[in-house]
Amino acid sequence: MLLKLLSKCGRESNIPFFWLTIFLLFLPLSAAELQPWKRLTKVPILSPTGTGWESAGTFNPAVIWHHGKIVKLYRAQDNEGTSRLGYAESNDGVHFRQKAQPVFSPKEEYENDGGVEDPRLVKIGSLYYLTYTGYNKKDAQLCLATSRDLVHWERRGILLPAYTGNWNTGWTKSGAILAEKIHGRHWMYWLGTLPDQTDQIGLSFSDDLVHWVEATKTPVLPRRPGRFDSRVVEPGPPPVLTPGGIVLIYNGADDDFVYRTGIAIFDREDPSKLIYRSEQPVFAPELEWEKVGQVPNIVFVEGLLAEKDRFLLYYGGADKYIGVATSTNLSPK
Repeated sequence: MLLKLLSKCGRESNIPFFWLTIFLLFLPLSAAELQPWKRLTKVPILSPTGTGWESAGTFNPAVIWHHGKIVKLYRAQDNEGTSRLGYAESNDGVHFRQKAQPVFSPKEEYENDGGVEDPRLVKIGSLYYLTYTGYNKKDAQLCLATSRDLVHWERRGILLPAYTGNWNTGWTKSGAILAEKIHGRHWMYWLGTLPDQTDQIGLSFSDDLVHWVEATKTPVLPRRPGRFDSRVVEPGPPPVLTPGGIVLIYNGADDDFVYRTGIAIFDREDPSKLIYRSEQPVFAPELEWEKVGQVPNIVFVEGLLAEKDRFLLYYGGADKYIGVATSTNLSPK
Protein backbone atom coordinates (compact mmCIF):
# COMPACT_ATOMS: atom_id res chain seq x y z
CA MET A 1 0.00 0.00 0.00
CA LEU A 2 2.81 2.44 0.86
CA LEU A 3 4.57 2.00 -2.47
CA LYS A 4 1.28 2.37 -4.37
CA LEU A 5 0.61 5.67 -2.65
CA LEU A 6 4.13 6.92 -3.27
CA SER A 7 4.10 5.89 -6.93
CA LYS A 8 1.16 8.23 -7.56
CA CYS A 9 3.30 11.24 -6.69
CA GLY A 10 4.94 12.69 -9.80
CA ARG A 11 8.58 13.62 -9.89
CA GLU A 12 7.80 17.20 -10.78
CA SER A 13 5.53 17.60 -7.74
CA ASN A 14 8.29 17.69 -5.14
CA ILE A 15 6.48 19.05 -2.14
CA PRO A 16 3.35 16.85 -2.08
CA PHE A 17 5.60 13.83 -2.45
CA PHE A 18 7.82 15.03 0.38
CA TRP A 19 5.13 15.57 2.96
CA LEU A 20 3.23 12.41 2.07
CA THR A 21 6.37 10.30 2.27
CA ILE A 22 7.64 11.84 5.49
CA PHE A 23 4.21 11.54 7.08
CA LEU A 24 3.93 7.85 6.20
CA LEU A 25 7.53 6.91 6.94
CA PHE A 26 8.35 9.10 9.92
CA LEU A 27 5.30 9.35 12.13
CA PRO A 28 4.27 5.71 12.64
CA LEU A 29 7.74 4.43 13.55
CA SER A 30 9.42 4.20 16.92
CA ALA A 31 13.10 5.09 17.26
CA ALA A 32 14.03 1.41 17.42
CA GLU A 33 12.45 0.73 14.00
CA LEU A 34 14.13 3.53 12.09
CA GLN A 35 16.96 2.80 9.67
CA PRO A 36 20.24 4.75 9.40
CA TRP A 37 21.28 6.58 6.29
CA LYS A 38 23.32 4.49 3.83
CA ARG A 39 25.87 5.70 1.32
CA LEU A 40 25.02 4.76 -2.26
CA THR A 41 28.70 4.69 -3.22
CA LYS A 42 31.99 4.41 -1.34
CA VAL A 43 33.59 6.94 -3.67
CA PRO A 44 32.61 10.53 -4.47
CA ILE A 45 30.07 11.05 -7.25
CA LEU A 46 31.81 14.31 -8.15
CA SER A 47 35.45 15.33 -7.64
CA PRO A 48 37.64 18.32 -8.54
CA THR A 49 39.11 18.27 -12.03
CA GLY A 50 41.48 20.20 -14.27
CA THR A 51 43.31 23.43 -13.43
CA GLY A 52 40.44 25.88 -13.83
CA TRP A 53 37.22 26.86 -12.09
CA GLU A 54 36.59 23.49 -10.38
CA SER A 55 40.16 22.38 -9.71
CA ALA A 56 40.28 22.72 -5.92
CA GLY A 57 36.86 21.50 -4.82
CA THR A 58 33.41 20.42 -5.99
CA PHE A 59 31.13 20.21 -2.96
CA ASN A 60 27.99 21.33 -1.09
CA PRO A 61 25.33 20.59 -3.73
CA ALA A 62 21.70 21.63 -4.10
CA VAL A 63 19.40 19.29 -6.06
CA ILE A 64 15.93 19.48 -7.58
CA TRP A 65 13.73 17.71 -10.12
CA HIS A 66 13.54 19.47 -13.51
CA HIS A 67 11.81 17.98 -16.57
CA GLY A 68 12.12 14.47 -15.17
CA LYS A 69 15.83 14.72 -14.42
CA ILE A 70 17.78 15.43 -11.27
CA VAL A 71 19.59 18.76 -11.57
CA LYS A 72 22.44 19.53 -9.23
CA LEU A 73 23.95 22.96 -8.64
CA TYR A 74 27.21 22.58 -6.78
CA ARG A 75 29.90 24.80 -5.36
CA ALA A 76 33.08 24.66 -7.44
CA GLN A 77 36.26 26.26 -6.16
CA ASP A 78 39.40 27.16 -8.08
CA ASN A 79 42.97 27.22 -6.76
CA GLU A 80 42.64 30.90 -5.85
CA GLY A 81 39.75 30.13 -3.49
CA THR A 82 37.01 31.68 -5.65
CA SER A 83 33.72 29.76 -5.80
CA ARG A 84 31.25 29.43 -8.66
CA LEU A 85 28.19 27.22 -9.18
CA GLY A 86 28.39 24.34 -11.59
CA TYR A 87 25.48 22.52 -13.21
CA ALA A 88 25.05 18.77 -13.63
CA GLU A 89 22.07 16.52 -14.41
CA SER A 90 21.30 12.84 -13.96
CA ASN A 91 18.74 10.17 -14.73
CA ASP A 92 19.66 7.88 -11.81
CA GLY A 93 20.86 10.26 -9.10
CA VAL A 94 24.41 8.89 -9.07
CA HIS A 95 25.90 9.44 -12.54
CA PHE A 96 25.87 13.12 -13.53
CA ARG A 97 26.69 14.96 -16.74
CA GLN A 98 28.32 18.32 -16.06
CA LYS A 99 28.25 21.51 -18.08
CA ALA A 100 31.68 22.64 -19.17
CA GLN A 101 31.25 26.12 -17.68
CA PRO A 102 29.65 27.42 -14.49
CA VAL A 103 26.08 28.72 -14.64
CA PHE A 104 26.54 31.24 -11.81
CA SER A 105 29.74 33.21 -11.20
CA PRO A 106 30.70 36.13 -8.93
CA LYS A 107 29.76 39.50 -10.35
CA GLU A 108 28.71 41.88 -7.58
CA GLU A 109 30.99 43.64 -5.11
CA TYR A 110 29.72 41.46 -2.29
CA GLU A 111 30.84 38.37 -4.27
CA ASN A 112 34.20 39.68 -5.45
CA ASP A 113 37.19 37.29 -5.06
CA GLY A 114 35.46 34.92 -2.63
CA GLY A 115 32.58 34.07 -4.92
CA VAL A 116 29.17 32.42 -4.70
CA GLU A 117 28.89 29.54 -2.26
CA ASP A 118 26.69 26.81 -0.81
CA PRO A 119 23.44 26.85 -2.83
CA ARG A 120 19.95 25.80 -1.72
CA LEU A 121 17.18 25.36 -4.28
CA VAL A 122 13.40 25.48 -4.01
CA LYS A 123 10.68 25.87 -6.64
CA ILE A 124 7.74 28.14 -5.83
CA GLY A 125 5.22 28.67 -8.59
CA SER A 126 7.06 28.78 -11.90
CA LEU A 127 10.32 30.13 -10.45
CA TYR A 128 13.36 28.45 -8.95
CA TYR A 129 14.73 30.29 -5.93
CA LEU A 130 18.43 30.00 -5.23
CA THR A 131 19.78 31.08 -1.87
CA TYR A 132 23.54 31.29 -1.67
CA THR A 133 26.37 32.91 0.24
CA GLY A 134 28.01 35.92 -1.37
CA TYR A 135 31.59 36.14 -0.10
CA ASN A 136 34.12 38.88 -0.89
CA LYS A 137 36.97 37.62 1.32
CA LYS A 138 35.76 40.03 4.00
CA ASP A 139 32.04 39.41 4.58
CA ALA A 140 29.74 36.47 3.91
CA GLN A 141 26.09 37.39 3.34
CA LEU A 142 22.92 35.49 2.49
CA CYS A 143 21.79 36.28 -1.06
CA LEU A 144 19.05 35.32 -3.54
CA ALA A 145 18.75 34.69 -7.28
CA THR A 146 15.82 33.40 -9.37
CA SER A 147 15.51 31.43 -12.60
CA ARG A 148 13.00 29.64 -14.81
CA ASP A 149 15.46 27.12 -16.25
CA LEU A 150 18.23 26.69 -13.59
CA VAL A 151 20.78 28.05 -16.07
CA HIS A 152 20.00 31.75 -16.51
CA TRP A 153 19.82 33.59 -13.19
CA GLU A 154 18.61 37.01 -12.04
CA ARG A 155 20.18 38.31 -8.86
CA ARG A 156 17.76 39.68 -6.25
CA GLY A 157 20.42 40.99 -3.89
CA ILE A 158 21.41 40.44 -0.27
CA LEU A 159 18.55 39.06 1.83
CA LEU A 160 20.08 39.39 5.29
CA PRO A 161 23.05 41.77 5.61
CA ALA A 162 25.97 40.72 7.80
CA TYR A 163 26.39 42.19 11.29
CA THR A 164 22.71 43.09 11.62
CA GLY A 165 19.66 41.52 13.23
CA ASN A 166 18.01 40.83 16.56
CA TRP A 167 20.82 38.56 17.74
CA ASN A 168 23.22 38.07 14.83
CA THR A 169 26.52 39.92 15.16
CA GLY A 170 28.43 38.28 12.29
CA TRP A 171 27.93 36.74 8.88
CA THR A 172 24.65 35.42 7.47
CA LYS A 173 24.45 32.22 5.44
CA SER A 174 22.52 29.09 4.50
CA GLY A 175 19.00 30.26 3.71
CA ALA A 176 16.55 27.32 3.70
CA ILE A 177 13.16 28.46 2.39
CA LEU A 178 9.95 26.53 3.03
CA ALA A 179 8.14 26.06 -0.29
CA GLU A 180 4.65 26.43 1.20
CA LYS A 181 3.20 29.42 2.97
CA ILE A 182 2.13 29.35 6.62
CA HIS A 183 -0.40 31.97 7.73
CA GLY A 184 -0.02 33.64 4.34
CA ARG A 185 3.73 34.16 4.65
CA HIS A 186 6.94 32.59 3.39
CA TRP A 187 9.41 31.32 6.00
CA MET A 188 13.17 30.83 5.94
CA TYR A 189 15.65 29.28 8.36
CA TRP A 190 19.18 30.70 8.20
CA LEU A 191 22.54 30.82 9.98
CA GLY A 192 23.74 33.73 12.07
CA THR A 193 26.52 34.26 14.62
CA LEU A 194 26.21 35.24 18.28
CA PRO A 195 28.71 37.42 20.19
CA ASP A 196 30.33 34.23 21.54
CA GLN A 197 31.20 33.32 17.92
CA THR A 198 28.92 30.28 17.82
CA ASP A 199 26.73 29.82 14.75
CA GLN A 200 23.04 29.10 15.28
CA ILE A 201 19.78 29.03 13.32
CA GLY A 202 17.39 31.96 13.02
CA LEU A 203 13.98 32.36 11.39
CA SER A 204 12.54 35.09 9.15
CA PHE A 205 9.31 35.62 7.22
CA SER A 206 8.45 37.43 4.00
CA ASP A 207 5.53 38.42 1.82
CA ASP A 208 7.51 38.52 -1.43
CA LEU A 209 10.58 36.26 -0.89
CA VAL A 210 12.87 39.27 -1.29
CA HIS A 211 12.25 41.38 1.82
CA TRP A 212 12.58 39.44 5.07
CA VAL A 213 11.73 40.20 8.70
CA GLU A 214 13.14 38.32 11.67
CA ALA A 215 10.50 36.33 13.49
CA THR A 216 12.23 35.93 16.87
CA LYS A 217 14.59 37.74 19.22
CA THR A 218 16.78 34.67 19.74
CA PRO A 219 17.84 31.63 17.65
CA VAL A 220 15.11 29.05 17.05
CA LEU A 221 17.64 26.19 16.97
CA PRO A 222 20.50 26.98 19.35
CA ARG A 223 23.71 25.10 19.93
CA ARG A 224 23.90 22.40 22.61
CA PRO A 225 27.11 22.39 24.70
CA GLY A 226 28.74 19.00 24.89
CA ARG A 227 26.82 17.59 21.91
CA PHE A 228 27.58 17.05 18.23
CA ASP A 229 26.14 20.52 17.53
CA SER A 230 27.92 22.48 20.26
CA ARG A 231 29.66 25.00 17.98
CA VAL A 232 27.70 25.25 14.70
CA VAL A 233 24.00 24.69 13.93
CA GLU A 234 23.36 25.36 10.24
CA PRO A 235 20.38 24.67 7.95
CA GLY A 236 20.73 21.91 5.38
CA PRO A 237 18.29 21.48 2.46
CA PRO A 238 15.04 23.48 2.27
CA PRO A 239 12.65 22.33 5.02
CA VAL A 240 9.58 20.24 4.25
CA LEU A 241 6.05 20.88 5.51
CA THR A 242 4.39 17.65 6.65
CA PRO A 243 1.20 16.90 8.60
CA GLY A 244 3.43 16.23 11.61
CA GLY A 245 5.47 19.41 11.39
CA ILE A 246 8.21 21.24 9.48
CA VAL A 247 11.14 18.86 8.97
CA LEU A 248 14.55 20.55 8.81
CA ILE A 249 17.75 18.59 8.20
CA TYR A 250 20.63 20.55 9.71
CA ASN A 251 24.42 20.42 9.85
CA GLY A 252 26.01 20.52 13.27
CA ALA A 253 29.64 20.92 14.30
CA ASP A 254 31.19 20.19 17.68
CA ASP A 255 33.99 22.11 19.39
CA ASP A 256 36.54 20.33 17.17
CA PHE A 257 34.61 21.37 14.04
CA VAL A 258 33.63 17.83 13.10
CA TYR A 259 30.45 18.21 11.04
CA ARG A 260 27.59 15.74 11.43
CA THR A 261 23.91 15.78 10.48
CA GLY A 262 20.85 16.26 12.70
CA ILE A 263 17.07 16.46 12.31
CA ALA A 264 14.77 19.12 13.78
CA ILE A 265 10.98 19.35 13.51
CA PHE A 266 9.06 22.57 14.10
CA ASP A 267 5.34 23.06 14.66
CA ARG A 268 3.50 23.45 11.35
CA GLU A 269 1.39 26.31 12.76
CA ASP A 270 4.34 28.03 14.46
CA PRO A 271 7.64 27.68 12.54
CA SER A 272 9.55 28.97 15.58
CA LYS A 273 8.32 26.25 17.94
CA LEU A 274 10.67 23.26 18.13
CA ILE A 275 8.86 19.96 18.79
CA TYR A 276 11.62 17.41 18.07
CA ARG A 277 15.41 17.32 17.76
CA SER A 278 17.96 14.55 17.24
CA GLU A 279 19.74 13.42 20.37
CA GLN A 280 22.43 11.82 18.21
CA PRO A 281 23.58 12.59 14.66
CA VAL A 282 22.00 10.63 11.81
CA PHE A 283 25.06 10.93 9.57
CA ALA A 284 28.77 11.48 10.24
CA PRO A 285 32.18 11.42 8.47
CA GLU A 286 33.39 7.85 7.99
CA LEU A 287 35.14 7.49 4.64
CA GLU A 288 38.64 8.77 3.93
CA TRP A 289 37.44 11.47 1.50
CA GLU A 290 34.96 12.73 4.10
CA LYS A 291 37.78 13.06 6.63
CA VAL A 292 40.59 14.38 4.42
CA GLY A 293 40.18 17.28 2.00
CA GLN A 294 40.29 21.07 2.01
CA VAL A 295 38.70 21.06 5.48
CA PRO A 296 38.80 17.75 7.40
CA ASN A 297 36.00 15.75 8.99
CA ILE A 298 32.94 17.16 7.25
CA VAL A 299 29.74 15.76 5.86
CA PHE A 300 27.55 18.72 4.91
CA VAL A 301 24.06 17.93 3.59
CA GLU A 302 22.47 20.52 1.28
CA GLY A 303 20.40 18.48 -1.18
CA LEU A 304 17.29 16.33 -0.61
CA LEU A 305 15.15 14.49 -3.16
CA ALA A 306 12.34 11.94 -2.94
CA GLU A 307 12.11 8.92 -5.23
CA LYS A 308 9.56 6.07 -5.31
CA ASP A 309 10.55 4.42 -2.04
CA ARG A 310 13.53 6.33 -0.71
CA PHE A 311 15.14 9.71 -0.17
CA LEU A 312 18.39 10.79 -1.78
CA LEU A 313 20.59 13.05 0.35
CA TYR A 314 23.45 14.91 -1.31
CA TYR A 315 26.36 16.20 0.71
CA GLY A 316 29.80 17.73 0.56
CA GLY A 317 32.73 15.72 1.91
CA ALA A 318 35.67 17.56 3.52
CA ASP A 319 34.90 20.68 1.45
CA LYS A 320 36.22 18.91 -1.64
CA TYR A 321 33.92 16.15 -2.89
CA ILE A 322 30.24 15.28 -3.34
CA GLY A 323 28.58 12.12 -2.09
CA VAL A 324 25.04 10.73 -1.95
CA ALA A 325 23.29 8.74 0.75
CA THR A 326 19.85 7.17 0.88
CA SER A 327 17.23 6.57 3.53
CA THR A 328 13.66 5.33 3.76
CA ASN A 329 13.03 7.93 6.47
CA LEU A 330 14.49 11.21 7.66
CA SER A 331 14.66 10.55 11.38
CA PRO A 332 17.46 9.52 13.73
CA LYS A 333 18.49 5.93 14.19
